[in-house]
Order: sequence, then structure tokens, then C-alpha cells
Amino acid sequence: MRAQNSEVLKNEFTLSEAIDFAIANNRSSKNSLLNIEAAKQQKWETTAMGLPQINGKIEYTNYIQYPLTDEMLEGFPLAAFMFPKYSLTPSVTLSQLIFDGSYIVALQSAKVFLDITKNAKIKTELEVTKAVTGAYNNVLLTEESCKLIEKNIINIKKNLEDSKIMLANGFVEEEDIEQLQITLNNLENNLNSLKQMHVISLKMLKLTLGISNNKEIRLTEGLHTLIQRTTSKATTLENFSVFNNIDYQIAENETTSKKLLFNLEKAKLLPSIRGFVAGSNIGNSQSFSFFEKSQTWISTALVGVNIDIPIFSSFGSTAKRKRAKIDWKISQNKLIDTEQQIEINYEKAQSDLDLALNTLENKILNLRLAERIENKNNIKYKEGIASSFELRQAQMQLYSSQQEYLQAMVNVINKKTELNALQN
Repeated sequence: MRAQNSEVLKNEFTLSEAIDFAIANNRSSKNSLLNIEAAKQQKWETTAMGLPQINGKIEYTNYIQYPLTDEMLEGFPLAAFMFPKYSLTPSVTLSQLIFDGSYIVALQSAKVFLDITKNAKIKTELEVTKAVTGAYNNVLLTEESCKLIEKNIINIKKNLEDSKIMLANGFVEEEDIEQLQITLNNLENNLNSLKQMHVISLKMLKLTLGISNNKEIRLTEGLHTLIQRTTSKATTLENFSVFNNIDYQIAENETTSKKLLFNLEKAKLLPSIRGFVAGSNIGNSQSFSFFEKSQTWISTALVGVNIDIPIFSSFGSTAKRKRAKIDWKISQNKLIDTEQQIEINYEKAQSDLDLALNTLENKILNLRLAERIENKNNIKYKEGIASSFELRQAQMQLYSSQQEYLQAMVNVINKKTELNALQN
């Protein structure tokens, strides 16, 4: 209900707000919280196995075919006690686990399982953060692309109108008009495509946020704001540690879990001891008179201990222990591989971010050059020095530089998010 209320109230998002909202409302995040609650209940369920247990039981028997006749009962009154037609025995038993090695391991495993679900939640939040960042950027990318293309369409239409006047005065050929028309047609087609992509990217963002498609939302930060904030912060991780990485912690949980499974198999070699106290009332009768005051009850009470001692299992338990030990060793090897892989991932993420920043600088320079080249060719075309084909080449180079610049900004933001995710 709280998530639904937040959805009703919230419809404007910065990137940071969108991430926080998704962590609270994304269905994967909600499921990770539910998994933690389930793990807590499982931990208590395991704990309760070693606490006192009270069970009640009622046994009722009724001989449908009674083996004794009235004559036999008269001649041998004790037979009525030994073979009552009706018998009712209510009993209560209190039992308490005294020692069981498997129970001790089960308690340890329940704690580890809870740690696993908590780490899984952190992993989910990191994945949601990356998904929201990517979806948020895609919406901004299509928005900015649409604005640029709309601006380019206005410029090309102006060129087209000027060229038609020049054509009427004999300064350009009809082919020049056709070249510009081709450019205009392509721009309008790209604009329609980007508008459709914008609708889809917005739906994907809503899905990631956990918001229904029919709800209107507005993004309050643009690409330029995000890239300025991203590049103004440190582009390296200080005091990076593999051991703080969530993937390492999850792999470590797996190793601990396999170790406990090995300990469980060893614990099965030990005896289990359980004490109990039981009390019962036995009522026998030749008629159903258990609710009458005249009914005679025989009360019993006893105390005892059950000891289960494993003796021989045809070497099955030995094979289980060996297999559990092998699985534990495999998980240790995987942990080492995970540690090395995370170090490689860190180096790659840092390298990718550095490359993305260098690429962004390059695309900024290229865009400025493309703008100057297009402007010069536009002037030359109006003066009759450059052909429409040369102008079109300069325009296509400009349009390509614009898109590459926008994509480079998105790439920097995404790469920085991936780097940050390595340190949780």
C-alpha cells in the first residue's frame, strides 16, 4: 500500500530520485525484501526445532466385530478389561531436544541463508540502479535527439526555401533541390522513428520504476546536467577492495554454505538425544460412557529419553561426506576465481570509463568542427561556390557528430554507474 501511495504522489524525478523510487517500488526489489522476511521466518522455524514441543493425541477404538460374547464376559469378567468394546485414550507429550549435531549446523545454516538473502537484496538494488540509470538516459537521449533533429529540419527547410528562390533565378539546378529534399525526408523519417523509440524507452523506465504505463512522469534532469555532475566527481574508486564487492560476498556465502553442508554430513555420525514427558488417561467401557461420571479412567505418566545412534549405512554416509567435501572445495576454487574476476572487472570498468571520457572529449571537438564545416558549406552553397552534394555531406557529418556526442555522454554516465557498482 505504501508503494501505491508513493506512486500516486511522485511524478517528477531526478536520476537520484528515480533510483531511490525504483529501489522502493520495483517489483524485483520488493521480492528481495520478501525473501529476507521469508529467511527470517525460516531461521525462527529452525530455531523452534530445538525448543520444547507439546503434542496432544486422542486414540479412540470401537470394535465393529466384537470377539467376546455375553456368556464369555459373565464367565470371565477380566476379559471386559482386556478386550473393551470401546476405548478412549487422550494423552499429552512434552519433548525436548537434548543434543543433535544436525540441529546445530541447521542453526548456523539458517543464519547464513539470511545473510545470503540480504546480499541478494544488495545485488538487486545495484542491478536496479544500473537499469534505472540506463533507462533514464535512454529517455533523455531520445528527447535530445528529437530536439536536434527538429532543429535540423527547421534549418534544412530554410535551405530548401532559399534554394527554390535561387532555382527560379537560375543560380542552382533542380538536382540541388532534390538533394536537399532527400536530406529533409531522411530527417523527418528519423524523427518519427525517434519519437516511437522515446515512447518505448519511457515505458521501459516506468517498468523499471514499478509505475503503471498510464501514469504520466517527467524527468527533471537533462543529459548535460548529468554529465556535468558525473565528470565533476572523482572518476576512480578510492580504496577499492575486492572484499567489499557484493559478488565476492555472495561467493563467500556460497563457500560457507558448502562448508556447513559438509559439517552436516559429519554431524549425522553423532547420536541424537531427545527427552520426553508423557501423560495419558485410559478409558475402557463396554458402552460409550466416556462422558459420564461413572466412567473409570486409568491415569499414567512417564518420563524417558530417546537416543538414536547411527551404526552402519552401507557406506552411504561416507560417500555423502566425501561428496560434500568435494563441493566445498569446488566453492573455494570458485571464490578464488571470483576474486580475480572482480579485480579484472575493476580494471576494465576503470579503463572503459577513462576511454568513455576521452571519447566524449573527442566527440565535443568533432561536433564543433562539424558545425563549422556545415556553416561554411552552407555559406558557400548560398554563394554558389559549393554544390548541394557538398552541403549534404557536411550536413550528414554534422548530424552524425550530434548523435555521437549525445551517445558519448550517455556512455560516460553508464560507465561511471558500472564502476560505482563494483564497490556497492
